[in-house]
Order: sequence, then C-alpha cells, then structure tokens
Amino acid sequence: MNKVIVLGSINMDVVVTAERHPQLGETIFGNELNFFPGGKGNNQAVAAKRLGGDVQLVGRLGDDSFGKTMHEFLQSEGLNLDHLRILPDAPTGTALITVNADSENTIIVVSGANRRFHPDELESVALSSGDVLVSQFEVPQESIRALFRRAQDVGAVTILNPAPAEPFIEGLQSLVSVLVVNETELAFFANIPLTEDQDMLIEAARKFRTEGQIIVVTLGKRGLLCIQDDQVIEVEGRPVHAVDTTGAGDCFVGALAVALSEKMELATALDFANHAASISVQRMGAATSLPHRSELSD
Repeated sequence: MNKVIVLGSINMDVVVTAERHPQLGETIFGNELNFFPGGKGNNQAVAAKRLGGDVQLVGRLGDDSFGKTMHEFLQSEGLNLDHLRILPDAPTGTALITVNADSENTIIVVSGANRRFHPDELESVALSSGDVLVSQFEVPQESIRALFRRAQDVGAVTILNPAPAEPFIEGLQSLVSVLVVNETELAFFANIPLTEDQDMLIEAARKFRTEGQIIVVTLGKRGLLCIQDDQVIEVEGRPVHAVDTTGAGDCFVGALAVALSEKMELATALDFANHAASISVQRMGAATSLPHRSELSD
C-alpha cells in the first residue's frame, strides 16, 4: 500500500462563533468558544487516515497543554507519528478563528513549533515510488523543498497547498506534481483581482502552473476546476447546508492524496475529494468534522 506522508502544521484551533465579524476597533459578544484539533498538516493527515490512507505525519509540537492534547488526539487517530517531535522551547501552534452566522471564517495563525523544521532533519523520512507527499505553507518552504526534491528523485507524487499564500522560494514550484489553491490564493499568485469568472480563473491557472503540473482551483460551494495538460476538468459543488467551512480545503487535499495513492483516475479522485469536503462543512471544527470512508458510500 502506498503511503501518504504529510509534512505539515499542527495547531490547536480556538474557535469563537458570533453573529458577525467585528469591525476594526470594535468589541462584540460571541456565542460559543470551542477548542478543536487543527493545523493544515494535522487536518490533511487526519482526513487521509479516516478515508483509508496509510498516513505518516511529520510535525512539531510544543511541550505544553495544547501540545499534550494534540498528541493524544493524533495517537487516537492511528497516525504514524515516528517523525513527530515535541519541542521544549517552542509553543504549540495556535489558530484564532471567528465564524459568523453565514459560516464564513477569519483565521489568525501563531505558528510556534511549526516553524521549527530544518531540511537536514527530514533525511530520515523514508520515501518510495508511488507514495504521495503533502505539504502546505504553514511550515518552512526550505523543508518542503528538501523533502519534495527527494520525492521527485524516487518517483513519488507531491501535492502542495500553498496556504497561507506567500511567494515561492526558488526551486520549489517545479517539484510539485499537483498544486491545490483556492480563488483567493490563485489571485495572489497570478496577480489578478479576486474573481468568480470561470474563464479568467482558467487563464490565470494556466499561466501560473509550471510545465506538466496539475493545478486544482477549489471554488467553495461552486465546486472546483482542474487543469491537466490541455484538459479542463470541472466538478460541481454538492448542495449541502454548511455550518462551518473551517478545514474544508484541508479535507479536500487529504482526500485527494488518498485517492491518488490508490491510483484513482484524476477526475474520479477530484470527485471523491469534493464529496469528502462537502461532508466536512456540515459539522463544526476542522479535524473533528472530517468524514470517514463509510460516509462517502452514497
């Protein structure tokens, strides 16, 4: 069985629900306060594991109360944690999230231990042809580049979700097999205004991707579009009642990784991932909302 290896962030999500987001300088009352396991790496790894993947999480935690809680959660999910390190001199990553009555969120991330990677530390991560590597920009790009370069050398698939959006370091994008961005991230990387115009999105995606690279643009409730060579694949959104979109993109990425590790055709893999993400938005939390494989049987 091919492995899914996630190099990524692990956060505690501190989530406040309110009728609306506050304006600058404004104080408003919230409705609920919750603590959920989160971080893009954690979410993507748990999504892949629950959907049937053989998943290894390469991550960092602080030696603090949030770190202990997250470690227990990761163990309970059955992830391979051979490359999880607990650091005594860094706090566990934390995300402060507000969710309004329309299920729209804002997120501020304090990275903490998630920034404490070094490329040399990743040499011991075993890679094989057919494995699928996943990462995001909540961990240092230099470490992603080092691991993806090794992945390319052995014939593994690499999936990158470059969020939060920031410029690529030299030599990284060309190592990415599948690039997954949302509309906001595509606008940043392609230097275009934020738009819902499908033709503009397709043109921007074509210009931004590197030669031979698959690019997926997630469109929220509208579904997604994907460009592979000269082909455009479109998957419509599934009609659901969303209560919290936090982690939906991570669910999509984790599901896509599992599908590709199982050698699904690309269009089938995209539909599988879209289905998984549509289930996750119907529940509160990020990692806690992620579906199991049995829920995708309909």
